[in-house]
Amino acid sequence: MSTDKKRVQFRAPDRLIDRADALAAVLGEDRTDVLVTALREYLQDAAHDDALTQEIAAAYYDDEISYEQLKALVGAEEAANLRVLKQQLDEDFIDEVADA
Repeated sequence: MSTDKKRVQFRAPDRLIDRADALAAVLGEDRTDVLVTALREYLQDAAHDDALTQEIAAAYYDDEISYEQLKALVGAEEAANLRVLKQQLDEDFIDEVADA
């Protein structure tokens, strides 16, 4: 895991932050640790959700996200599979096959 960090700022409902603070106190951690853990687990779960994976793939096929972003979301193996499929679906590829 990378040790590089990026500072982010966001607004969240008071009740949600209060719950994060309470959990941090119970665990002896700070709010940031709790939020980073929650985000990490959410993203890991999302990568295994078939419906969300299809949305991610569609975003990649439509060039809304890069290959590196795709790989970060679904893992290297799945990203490689989706890249091959995108290449197969590419109209230029289809035209080349049709002309052959």
